Amino acid sequence: MNESRKPSFKQSFEARRRVESLSRDDLTAHQLSALNGLLETILPHNAFYAEKLGNLTLPIESLADFRKLPETTKPELVGRDDDYARNRTYPLAEYTRFHRTSGTHGRPTIVVDTVDDWQWWIDTWQFVLDAAAVTVEDRVLMAFSFGPFIGFWSANDALFARGAMVIPAGGLSSLGRLELLESSQATAACCTPSYALHLAEVAKQNGIDLASSSVTRLIVAGEPGGSVPSIRKRIESSWAAQVIDHSGASEVGPWGYASADGTSLHVVESEFISEFESIETGSPAKEGELSELIITTLGRTGCPLIRYRTGDLVRPSWSHEGNNFVLLQGGVLGRTDDMMVIRGVNVFPSAVEQILCTFPEVDEYRMTAYKNGAMDAMRIEVEDRAGDPSRIAKELNLRLGLNVNVELVDVGTLPRFESKGKRFVDQRRSQLDA
Repeated sequence: MNESRKPSFKQSFEARRRVESLSRDDLTAHQLSALNGLLETILPHNAFYAEKLGNLTLPIESLADFRKLPETTKPELVGRDDDYARNRTYPLAEYTRFHRTSGTHGRPTIVVDTVDDWQWWIDTWQFVLDAAAVTVEDRVLMAFSFGPFIGFWSANDALFARGAMVIPAGGLSSLGRLELLESSQATAACCTPSYALHLAEVAKQNGIDLASSSVTRLIVAGEPGGSVPSIRKRIESSWAAQVIDHSGASEVGPWGYASADGTSLHVVESEFISEFESIETGSPAKEGELSELIITTLGRTGCPLIRYRTGDLVRPSWSHEGNNFVLLQGGVLGRTDDMMVIRGVNVFPSAVEQILCTFPEVDEYRMTAYKNGAMDAMRIEVEDRAGDPSRIAKELNLRLGLNVNVELVDVGTLPRFESKGKRFVDQRRSQLDA
């Protein structure tokens, strides 16, 4: 191999497989060691956690002791005097990377990284690229805008470190990206699930046979979908390519990567401590129970997070063979703040999306949650080339046990998305505030 193409990340493929095979006891010992090292590094320099953790006695001896530490919430991170996240350890001059959260569920927050922390992002991303079997022979199209949202910036640099060819497409239209994909003979692409479907739609409109392209893998992130069977099937059918899911966030890092069968996500437990709080009981979740993911970063000293409530809804599983990292069945299922209670039934947008994606004639859709008196209600607008929303309403009733108002709109009138799809509009809070 050319010396300049040798991978530059710290941990080898074999080392990553070894850490995945650790017993739960050995993995816990590794996590506690890394946690204590992190706390020794950031305290007392990190004013946010010095105040939050008080007179913490180190070392922390067990995960039971660790769980006595206070949780961290997203509103706490919002700066008091500026938009920079409050959990910074060092003066701003120590940071070289600038990201801003999408603001989907609140005020956008600026998150920054040191050189060492960015290397940690790159190293951790290698678990995702392993799942996608990316090698130095690959040419990867980056189908996203290179703005302040973290998007695939870390993937971009992780691919460089791996020695793959990276093909930037940030300033191009969707059609321009498809033409670049074809002319470059890209073998993989990085984008959101929404944008993968949109590119398929643009390809069809322009007579491009996407299924015959050179792309064999799509690495997707930014929203639920890559692990949702109906959405994954729709993307894979359109592209004739394998979908590899990934999950992460600006304030957290690249914490999740695809399981071997592509249906779920593993948490990178060598770099994160994951906890799961039952939605029903508020206690630690049991096997397969719907829960909120709470996460701690172990290798990010510049903007660390201790017991951070992500708001992500998941179903954890520890009883599986092979990779011993905890498995999230079906990936990220939705958000805690998106949940609707309609006539006593808990409904999540991701569950509705999964049903809508079983209709190939539906090009786009939008769900709106609103208040009907004191009750939650929902309506769905669909671009349905079959022109028959009643069959969709019937399927929603069958699968969810609810009568849902499905409205037909003209094809091409609903918005399309390059980054996170915003197909769920929540009017409930604004109605209450009015």
